[in-house]
Amino acid sequence: MTIPDQQALKIAVARAAVAEVSAGSILGVGTGSTVDCFIDELARARVGLKAAISSSRRSAARLESLGYRVVGLESLQAPMDLYIDGADEINSALCMIKGGGAALTQEKIVASAAKRFICIVDASKRVEVLGKFPLPIEVIESAITPVSWAIRAMGGDPVVRPGVITDNGHPIIDVHGLSITDPVAMETAINQIPGVVANGIFALRRADLALVASAQGVARLQ
Repeated sequence: MTIPDQQALKIAVARAAVAEVSAGSILGVGTGSTVDCFIDELARARVGLKAAISSSRRSAARLESLGYRVVGLESLQAPMDLYIDGADEINSALCMIKGGGAALTQEKIVASAAKRFICIVDASKRVEVLGKFPLPIEVIESAITPVSWAIRAMGGDPVVRPGVITDNGHPIIDVHGLSITDPVAMETAINQIPGVVANGIFALRRADLALVASAQGVARLQ
């Protein structure tokens, strides 16, 4: 798939996601290149929101530049109706790997505050088994070495992502070589390692709906 083709698919799935947004709502918004397209298409369609809650400074800046009010989770009186985000990989059970943009912890937090989670991807992100995309883990810096030992014991090859610090002030370890056949078990096990802030498996809170763009159109998977 060429870059222009993939960009066209991102725009197509972004437009499909805009149709899922209720005017006047508080909307949770994720992070990444597909979400950038979604934010642009939301503004182009002139969908008015009461407010947006963003998972990253990057998305917050883009929303605000297009006239949307961005607020914090502390402003919520009840869970949001909808959170929209992309993924680096997604399987048929709608479990995902996320965090290529280093916003995985905030994405998990914002997703947890929404009644419904829609994942928007192009077809290249669909996989049978998660793990070909390196699994991001946000860690406390002093814990990099023991966390890496634990990850190696689980069969992974941990590499600190160079030059990257999250919005929370932490480094990212990218784990290569995993074949994640039980995403819930793997997510739970990594969460128990001391020093891990969050890992990029979204299985305990998987997507409720995936919009997947291909040359044949946008499919709905749930």
